[in-house]
Amino acid sequence: MFLGTSDHNLDSKGRVILPSEFRAEIGASFYITMGFNRCLQVMSEAEFDRLRSQIRQLPADKALSLQYLLISPAKSVSPNAQGRIQIPQKLREDAGLCGEVTVVGMDNRIEIWDKAEFAGFMERQKQASVQEALELLRL
Repeated sequence: MFLGTSDHNLDSKGRVILPSEFRAEIGASFYITMGFNRCLQVMSEAEFDRLRSQIRQLPADKALSLQYLLISPAKSVSPNAQGRIQIPQKLREDAGLCGEVTVVGMDNRIEIWDKAEFAGFMERQKQASVQEALELLRL
């Protein structure tokens, strides 16, 4: 299980350090692909295979859409001796990653966000949750 949030810098070669506890759990080789928001997601080989299997069971039009979004841009990566992973340029561009990033543990996967984008996303999530709670309480 991946838990926690940490900030890191994307170096000039497009590499980022994954927290050591994440590296210990995810294995020597894993996949990076687009996320469900404007971020990237990192999954173990087993989790990526499970996702692929689930996608194949969907109706053809839905499966094809998710294959284009999640499967076709995926790359297998391995951390170097310093624990950094190379994020392919196209994925960096599509997720808007440059400079500071936030690495987020999301239970069975890891997300990598542009730091400012993640902060804005979290603020929107908080506002939506508070508004919904107030409506439920009729305040």
